[in-house]
Amino acid sequence: MMGEACRSFIRLIRAGEYYEAHEALEEVWFPRRFEKNDEIRLIKGFINASVAFELAKRNRMEPARKTWSVYLKYRPLLNEIESGHVALYREIERTLEKTHEQLFGP
Repeated sequence: MMGEACRSFIRLIRAGEYYEAHEALEEVWFPRRFEKNDEIRLIKGFINASVAFELAKRNRMEPARKTWSVYLKYRPLLNEIESGHVALYREIERTLEKTHEQLFGP
């Protein structure tokens, strides 16, 4: 389920459907949100990135920047987790970074 949700997330981010991307990962994150688990925290960061993009799309740049900073707080977890989904998470990271540059500039 996690892999399918991540692939949907990537596809939706690339299509500019940021709210829908948020929903794709929320389905797997929400039931596990209270776990003390770095992988779940990383997913929370990805969700925050998509929310930041949706806010930017709505021209709410200050809240978008603050929400992006939450993603940045969780991003280093990618270097620490052991998961069969790390390659997929790296693809999400690349997609998010590219999208951020498109929306916010270099």
